[in-house]
Amino acid sequence: MHNTLEQVFGYPQFRPGQEAAISAVLAGRSAAAIFPTGSGKSLCYQIPAMLLPHLTLVVSPLLALMQDQLAFLQRHGISAGSIDSAQSRDDADVMARAKSGELKILMVSVERLKNERFRNFLQQVPISLLVVDEAHCISEWGHNFRPDYLKLPDYQRQFNIPQALLLTATATPKVIADMQAKFAIAPEDVVTTGFYRPNLSLRVEPVRGQDKRRRLVEWMSERPGQPSIVYVTLQKTAEHIAEHLGRNGIQAEAYHAGLPHEKREAIQKRFMGGQSNCIVATIAFGMGIDKSDIRNVVHFDLPKSIENYSQEIGRAGRDGQPSDCLVLANRDSLNVLENFVYGDTPELDGIRHVLDELKACAADGQWEFLLGPLADQSNIRQLPLKTLLVQLELRRIIAPRYAYYAEYRFKYLQEPADLLARFEGERKDFVAAIIQTSTLARAWATVSFDALYERYQAERNRVVKALDYFQEKGWIELESKQTTEVYSVLQAGFDSQALATELHAYFTRHEQTEVARIHAMLDLFATERCLGYRLAEYFGDEQAPRQCGHCSVCHGDIARLPAPPELPALVDKNFEALCAEFIHKHEQHTGSIPSTERVTRFLCGISVPLFTKLKARSIAGYAVLEEYPYGEVRGWVETHLPA
Repeated sequence: MHNTLEQVFGYPQFRPGQEAAISAVLAGRSAAAIFPTGSGKSLCYQIPAMLLPHLTLVVSPLLALMQDQLAFLQRHGISAGSIDSAQSRDDADVMARAKSGELKILMVSVERLKNERFRNFLQQVPISLLVVDEAHCISEWGHNFRPDYLKLPDYQRQFNIPQALLLTATATPKVIADMQAKFAIAPEDVVTTGFYRPNLSLRVEPVRGQDKRRRLVEWMSERPGQPSIVYVTLQKTAEHIAEHLGRNGIQAEAYHAGLPHEKREAIQKRFMGGQSNCIVATIAFGMGIDKSDIRNVVHFDLPKSIENYSQEIGRAGRDGQPSDCLVLANRDSLNVLENFVYGDTPELDGIRHVLDELKACAADGQWEFLLGPLADQSNIRQLPLKTLLVQLELRRIIAPRYAYYAEYRFKYLQEPADLLARFEGERKDFVAAIIQTSTLARAWATVSFDALYERYQAERNRVVKALDYFQEKGWIELESKQTTEVYSVLQAGFDSQALATELHAYFTRHEQTEVARIHAMLDLFATERCLGYRLAEYFGDEQAPRQCGHCSVCHGDIARLPAPPELPALVDKNFEALCAEFIHKHEQHTGSIPSTERVTRFLCGISVPLFTKLKARSIAGYAVLEEYPYGEVRGWVETHLPA
């Protein structure tokens, strides 16, 4: 492994923790590497991948992470490929290289593992190592919990993968214990290098809401041209603050998930290349950003949790040079942060709707659905809906069978007549039937499986195989979307009402945990002990110095967070004026008066699928009470809503 480190990667020696993690994997054991952001976790799987006999399968939650790591591997001459949750023309090539043994590393999104065709492919390929990137996502006690991650230990068994390597930068002792138990990792093979970063100066400044912009301009003006990230909570804030900095002579660009993909890519490229030095971003920015010379990370708004804070400041000073991390702290946006949490708790009626749908299919022993439409019908956002499905799996009520694409469409890369001329006899008739029954709109033709079956008795499976083959040959570009999920129903006799109540209680407990996480972060920022030490202690690192000497507390500045400005009393608000239009539109659309929960979400600006249909953002009253505590708004709505 030392030869590989030097000859392939060009490094003279390992960084702390790397050698221990790599040695465990090369000795045939599962391991976990828990290192701060930017400490070289990726090398812990890249070196074993070069030395192990078969494929290394890397599961990553983010496309940006995959692309960065692929570019790095390709620069070092290592054969690697990726397949994300979408399906593209290159997938067939990547799979062929994996089958032939040419590929050493295959990076996939966790969603791809639900795809039946992909799972069949993996069962034909010997795999030496399963790598789980951002492994804290597997734990319900961690932040960024991803329900699909819970299935990874099952997949490891299913594909006969002898060992796993878990990588993360943010795991508390409770999350580490969870990860260890799920993948049967021995305590001595959990390698942590500590969370203390000596080159980061952590500063928490109590600043009133109306003074934050002025203070930000001052701070940035003192650091002209230094690569910096300013984090905000809302997309509109990113736009406003970037504009404000620009007006004050500091060139800045806004980055958030609401921007078109190409624009985000261009902004990121300029930042990475040094043409742009300041990004004002929501948390959509930063994952997979491997820029070593970021000198400043400013939290204009409070981060979502201590874990998010740790991850976001971890993007500063990866080159080991001194870097500054500033939080402009007050309690003004606290309610907005908490309201995000409440939006992920499904309504009891929504859970009941999902259970009724499941029961209706129980007689067939199989439940098929499209996630998008089920989210719309139950009015549950897609991420909480996935969590609900995983909870039903864990209770052994359903088990996933496979997923297939509901819609296939293709673009001709040669004339249809030329495609047809490649075949003879029955095959030519079959290809002609595909061409004739597919609906062409501009460049893309959508496949009609029903019409093909009626006209040609062509089974879906045969059509999909033919389309895959055409793509492999470069005759068409194939796209598939709208995954239909197929589950086996293991228990049909459950009591819908009792189970819905139990699951709603589970989500409510999770909601309370997330709100507690926000308050733990406020406690950290208001600490009277060294910030660097307190942060390390939260992650179970006892080795950090008790006093770093360069945080705001060590400089004698203890943050007494100012109370938020007094909000006008809710009793003085006009319920009719704020809600009449929404209630009327809701009644028109659904035939019923909205529930207390739904009106509260409307007033607090918390989006749910139904609001998209109602175009709620354009209805008077939307988000007017987003700065008020959710519970307070709910109580007020309850007193006004007709019974």
